[in-house]
Amino acid sequence: MNTIKKIGVLTSGGDAPGMNAAIRAIVRTAIYENLEVAGIFRGYQGLINGEMKSMKSHSVSNIIQRGGTILKSARSEEFRNSKGRKKAYQKLTKNNIDALVVIGGDGTFTGARIFEEEYDFPIIGLPGTIDNDLYGTDYTIGYDTAINTVVQAVDKIRDTADSHDRLFIIEVMGRDAGFIALRSGIATGAEKILVPESKTYMDNLIRLLKHDWRKNKTSGIIIVAEGDDSGGAFEVARRINEKFDQYETRISILGHIQRGGSPTAMDRVLASLLGYASIKSLLEGKHGVMVGQVNKEIIQTPFEKSIKHHRTINLELLEISRILAI
Repeated sequence: MNTIKKIGVLTSGGDAPGMNAAIRAIVRTAIYENLEVAGIFRGYQGLINGEMKSMKSHSVSNIIQRGGTILKSARSEEFRNSKGRKKAYQKLTKNNIDALVVIGGDGTFTGARIFEEEYDFPIIGLPGTIDNDLYGTDYTIGYDTAINTVVQAVDKIRDTADSHDRLFIIEVMGRDAGFIALRSGIATGAEKILVPESKTYMDNLIRLLKHDWRKNKTSGIIIVAEGDDSGGAFEVARRINEKFDQYETRISILGHIQRGGSPTAMDRVLASLLGYASIKSLLEGKHGVMVGQVNKEIIQTPFEKSIKHHRTINLELLEISRILAI
C-alpha cells in the first residue's frame, strides 16, 4: 500500500536547461495522483534551512521554456556531514514530506544515496546535467541545449576565423567528460577535437596543423574540453605558437553561456517524460534510483550504479571527425 502523501522536489549542483520542464512535470503529475508537493529552494542547503513552499499547478505555469531553475540551486558542504543530513531529515518530517525527487548530477545522487541509507527515506533522481556523463540514460537533461548553444557560438566564430585567416582554440565545458566537445566538434566541422578520454599528443597536433597549412588551410577551429590533459585552450595555444607560427591564433572560452538559455524541444520532452516517470516510480514503490531513458525506454538505475559507472564517449567518433576534417 502506498503511504506517500506529500513529496518534495529540489534541484542541486550546476543548473541545466530543462530543469524547469522537469519540475513542471513532477508537480503536475503529483497533483494528478492526489499528492501534495513542496518545492525546496537552493538544493540540499535549502532543505537544511527549511526553504520550501507548497506548489500548485499554477506554480509551474509558463516555465517549460525557461532556462535555469525556478527552485534555484546551491552546493551544500553542510549536507556532506551527518549533522547536516540530520537537520535535513528533521525539516522533512516537520513538513510531513514522505519522499523526495532530486534533479542533478553525480554530487546530487551521491548525497541522495547516503541520505537514503541513513534514514530509509525514499528518493528518486532525475539526470539534470549538461555533461551527459551519467550511466543509466542515453541523454541527460540539458545536454542537447548545451551542444546546440556551442554549435551556434562556433558557427559565428568560424565566420571570423575564415575572414581573418585565424586558428581559433575554443574551450567548452567538460571537466571529466568530452561529450559536449565531441558532438559540437563534429557538428561544426572542427579541424581538431581534444577530450579527456583520449590523450592529446601535442607533437601530433602540430604535425596535423602543418599538413593543413601545406594544403592552404589558412583558418581552423580546435574544440578543447576544459578537462583535456593538454591543459585547456590557453596551454594549447601556447604550445602551438611555440612550435608553429604560421597560424594567427585566438582563444575563446565559452564558459557559462553553455548552461543557460531556453531548452531545446528534445530537452523539454525528455525532462517532461522523466518528471512524469519519477512520480510513477515512487508510487510503484521504487526509490534509490535515477530515472533515465535508454533506447527510448524509461528505466531505473540504482544511484550507486549511476554514480560509479560513468558513461564513456564513443572514441570511434573522434576518428570519424578526423577523417571528415581532411
